[in-house]
Amino acid sequence: MAGVCIVEISSFVAVPLAGMTLAALGAEVIRIDPIGGAADYRRWPLTDTGDSIYWAGLNKGKQSMAVNMRSDQGQRLIQRVILDAGILITNVAGRQWHSHAALSAHRPDLIHLEVVGRADGSTGVDYTVNAATGFPMVTGPAGYDGPVNHVMPSWDVSCGLYAALSVLTALRHRDATGRGSAIRLPLDDVALATAANLGFLTEAMINGTSRPRLGNAIYGQYGRDFRTSDGANFMVVALTARHFRDLTDLTGTTEAVAAVAQTLGADFDDEGQRYQHRDILDGLFAAWFARHTADQAEAALSVSSVLWERYRSFAEVAASPRVTANALFAPLDQPRIGPHLAPGLPMSVDGAHTPATVAPALGEHTAAVLAQRLGMSAAEIAKLIESATVAT
Repeated sequence: MAGVCIVEISSFVAVPLAGMTLAALGAEVIRIDPIGGAADYRRWPLTDTGDSIYWAGLNKGKQSMAVNMRSDQGQRLIQRVILDAGILITNVAGRQWHSHAALSAHRPDLIHLEVVGRADGSTGVDYTVNAATGFPMVTGPAGYDGPVNHVMPSWDVSCGLYAALSVLTALRHRDATGRGSAIRLPLDDVALATAANLGFLTEAMINGTSRPRLGNAIYGQYGRDFRTSDGANFMVVALTARHFRDLTDLTGTTEAVAAVAQTLGADFDDEGQRYQHRDILDGLFAAWFARHTADQAEAALSVSSVLWERYRSFAEVAASPRVTANALFAPLDQPRIGPHLAPGLPMSVDGAHTPATVAPALGEHTAAVLAQRLGMSAAEIAKLIESATVAT
């Protein structure tokens, strides 16, 4: 995407992730914030000095401008930058001065992507959208009578990647036709589409039933967590008949499982029947894990086809070879945050990953953008700084 310039006016997750993804793909992404930072500029986690690790993590590779967005002069200045770039991505909805209608009147080939909460124009963030989509009612331990939120902001992440894909599609459309695009992406619709595509909503429509709460078990297949004698926890999944046979073999339960199948008239080569009779199977396998240590369990699982992994904390993952010896991660000395291993793009292209580059300081590129993209002189930029229209 070298040669493509994108202006981002955003906060929180979805649009910053979209902008960072597009920047990693080679685009010049200019994030414009209000002077002093947007609502996410001090978001946790923070360093000991109060700098946002979160903000730095989602703004790698971008340029940063700080502009007084409440002033007419600041708004006109931002409009000029957007019109010069030709692409705006934003989740700051309802601002007429950077709406598609206002901007496309001056540049008809403008690509304008706006992430909104819900399709009807009402507000929504990941955590409220998730509450209204059904997932908290099937998350958590079986028998628990209340909602359980997940920690991962799944809809923000999915929305951010949909946003990046939408921009790429609009660029191809503009290259082919010369026409711009007005793209509206509701976060709620991302969640609803995902819930339907995975069958959660369709199951309710067709069968008139809702997914049960299963704890760490997997719906429709055999998989759950087990605890070893020394207190380690493992997630074990048997998706195929071969996986299941290997699981019974390594746990020494082949004969017992066959007896259960005969008694129940069940065929455990069928994933649905393994799921239906999971409670009985759980007891057989749990006894084996309870008699073995984590090291013993890992040794046995490692030489089988069974899908498994040990539960690990973020600290354990950060120190593990999955990060430290992974080409996805490279050393990054992020100003204000410190040196750490940072991921580039998850995919490799021709065997190589695109490494991460540092996130800017707020307003770090204000003067450079005004000079290089709008052709302003040093004296003109100095006047804007003096009037508090922009900050550097």
